[in-house]
Amino acid sequence: MGYSVEQVALFLTDTKEPISPKTIYGWENGASQPNADILMALCKFYEIDDILGTFGYQTSTDDKLMPLTIHEENLLKAYRNQTQMQPAVDKLLGIEK
Repeated sequence: MGYSVEQVALFLTDTKEPISPKTIYGWENGASQPNADILMALCKFYEIDDILGTFGYQTSTDDKLMPLTIHEENLLKAYRNQTQMQPAVDKLLGIEK
């Protein structure tokens, strides 16, 4: 987008994340990575809305992540913990692997 490292560093400092240009060069060279808060700030700076898609992760077909209810989360946890029951549940629900 044509921003200098100094401009990015200034933006991060303005958002309460004081970062030196040297640190940003380290990210660019793969020597280190920003933490989650800084990554989110960088996404805001670069106007990235689809964070997962931008970094190569597949998003759902309707481009929205479906939130789970507590009940659905509990079902998923139980399913994962009961590996011996998974084939029966898959068959019951008609899920192909």
